[in-house]
Amino acid sequence: MPDTRRRSRAATRSRSRSAASPRVVPGLEVLAARRFRPLAGRRVGLVANPTAVTRGLVHAADLLHGAPGVRLEALFGPEHGVRGDAQYMAAVGGERDARTGLPAHSLYGETRESLRPSRAQLEGLDALVFDVQDVGARYYTYQATMMLCMEAAAEAGKAFVVLDRPNPIGGLLVEGPALRPGFESFCGLHDLAVRHGMTVGELALLFREERKLDLELEVVSCRGWRRGMSFRETGLPWVFPSPNMPTPETALVYPGMCLLEGTNLSEGRGTTRPFELFGAPWLDGHRLAWDLARERLPGVSFRPVSFVPTWDKHAGARCHGAELVVRDPARFRPFRTGLAAVVHARAQDPGRFAWRTEPYEFVRDVPAFDLLCGSAREREAIEAGAPVSEIGRAFLPEERSFARRRASYLGYEE
Repeated sequence: MPDTRRRSRAATRSRSRSAASPRVVPGLEVLAARRFRPLAGRRVGLVANPTAVTRGLVHAADLLHGAPGVRLEALFGPEHGVRGDAQYMAAVGGERDARTGLPAHSLYGETRESLRPSRAQLEGLDALVFDVQDVGARYYTYQATMMLCMEAAAEAGKAFVVLDRPNPIGGLLVEGPALRPGFESFCGLHDLAVRHGMTVGELALLFREERKLDLELEVVSCRGWRRGMSFRETGLPWVFPSPNMPTPETALVYPGMCLLEGTNLSEGRGTTRPFELFGAPWLDGHRLAWDLARERLPGVSFRPVSFVPTWDKHAGARCHGAELVVRDPARFRPFRTGLAAVVHARAQDPGRFAWRTEPYEFVRDVPAFDLLCGSAREREAIEAGAPVSEIGRAFLPEERSFARRRASYLGYEE
């Protein structure tokens, strides 16, 4: 009996140590372990936001600012800013970083031209370093920012270094339609599946090849990440990539529920569960949850809810709708779930439902829903009354095509 108890206690301690020790090392820390050699003697600009941290929550700007042999000269902030305090589609101005004193250039201002570094901003730099946590969806704008920075660096003859981070919703699954010519916007600049299943480092390799960039590119890979990992399994801290992305679970539903931005339905902004709650004042939440349950969508259940958004769509009004409860992340298909949410919410009252017509991500003449989907096909199918299963079958070949395209750029094992 005493030997059994000792073995049990030893096993418990071993499991505790294993659970406590982080399994994944981000590219930022790998760079530090390499004594910053890829940046030695170079004048560097850093593209970053609050997610650019070590496991101990030291920010990349602070780390590079004090790194031997590295001359950090400027910071560049994507949408939401270097410090992440601006809301979605809110222009951010240039400023000086309070901690380092360095100029912080905005890559999300009032115009399309503001989305990429200018030649003047790159003058005097030898390299751009990109360290931003993406969430794995085509229309989450950070990978578009990276691509524009790569193009600017190539044109200016600057090196580009990507400090890689895990895809928080995994790297196995591909889902969603292709992006067709004429439907490009900042929420879709390059033809990727909506859920692309790639890290930013892998995307950088794809962008360089498919956009034919003459660019000195180095990807500093993560250590320990495997494609099937959930973010919770990595041991890394979750830092809000944007104000409405509070948890990795939010990121998992985002590739589908962001479609509601292209409608007058609330996608849960102004609540504590953005993208997991959705609704509108005129909906019947019980009927909606029942209709969605009858779709038998894999890995997800629906709970009828009522909520009052504090801001954004229907602020201060009681909305009725549903909450997504993801029961099996490996089977869950967010894009098809988002389509189903739009189909059944619209079906309850087509007269009150509306597609968003205001300008969206600097585009005025294409409906936002079409920009998100990558073409008008899905919107037109919904308007024609097509069932969810039929809408999904239309883009199956596109999913398979992208899975083949991405294969040669994948750098992590399953």
